[in-house]
Amino acid sequence: MMPSTALHAPPAAPEILDRCRQLVAPALAEAIGGLHPWVGEMAGYALGRCEVGGAPVAHRQGKGVRQALAVLGAEAVRGSAEEGVPGAVAVELVHTFSLLHDDIMDGDALRRGRPAVWKAYGTGPAVLAGDALFALAVDTLTAAPSTSRSGAAVRQLTTALRDLVRGQADDLLFARRPWTGPDAVGVREYEVMAEHKTGALLGCALAVGARLAGARGETAAALDRAGRHLGVAFQIADDLLGIWGDPVVTGKPVHGDLRQGKKTLPVLAALAAPGHRALAELLASPGVLDDTAVRRAAALVEQAGGRSAALREARRHLAAADTLLAGASLAPRPAGDLRTVLSSLAHRTI
Repeated sequence: MMPSTALHAPPAAPEILDRCRQLVAPALAEAIGGLHPWVGEMAGYALGRCEVGGAPVAHRQGKGVRQALAVLGAEAVRGSAEEGVPGAVAVELVHTFSLLHDDIMDGDALRRGRPAVWKAYGTGPAVLAGDALFALAVDTLTAAPSTSRSGAAVRQLTTALRDLVRGQADDLLFARRPWTGPDAVGVREYEVMAEHKTGALLGCALAVGARLAGARGETAAALDRAGRHLGVAFQIADDLLGIWGDPVVTGKPVHGDLRQGKKTLPVLAALAAPGHRALAELLASPGVLDDTAVRRAAALVEQAGGRSAALREARRHLAAADTLLAGASLAPRPAGDLRTVLSSLAHRTI
């Protein structure tokens, strides 16, 4: 017979994500179903629900992290999971909208192993679909049952959207700036960008679910800040995977970020360390780095301490998120589920 503790083991992150995803799925499908059929098809394709032409598919959907955070945010402030569903739908729509536009801005032809929406349908249609998802997200929150709560939730979402655009703008501008010198991107500047670009929507997901469940302003603010710290840690983990990740796991080519000349935290930390001249000269080389050059660049980043510095920063942000959650007087079981999900997200490489 199994020990009794095994019968009551806390759920793992995939189980928590699956529970939230199944709860949100009908409302998300209903929201998408209200769009123009062609736009709805593009939205369904972006969400991994169908192929080009509308044929259904059930194996390419994302993990649903942000929608899970909204549901857990509602439960954590002692509300019901159902109260968090409109927020979950809204943040999932905004996340998808941001990916549609990001792929166009970055020129990324693939998303989750198949053509990005702009490659599958065209640039103009992809922009239109993104705009539709953005409008639908706001509309979803305004239709939430409690007018006072939905108003606070909409303000939470629009604040996150403002920061998301701010972060994306900074990220695009970073590409134009030199690797070294007075105009170079600093580590702190990068982390502010990451908080806006990645952390704002994660914080919003937690806070908007809490808002819809009637949380007080200070509790929602603490959840928002925790999500923002998580977002920075998540972005740093993504940076580490972009240089040293296993392509089989990440779906991206090894050293892809170095090859593209992206200003990621491990590289910026390495350039801020003494003795970085060889790395700076290599990165400033004209043209795209070949295989030999990117391997050397990765080695130089590690030798200069860029990898270890990035790990330290990620752990610092995770600790800050955990401290905020501990001080927010959350319901024990949902808080435990929340910590499980947050830990699984940011500990991919750290």
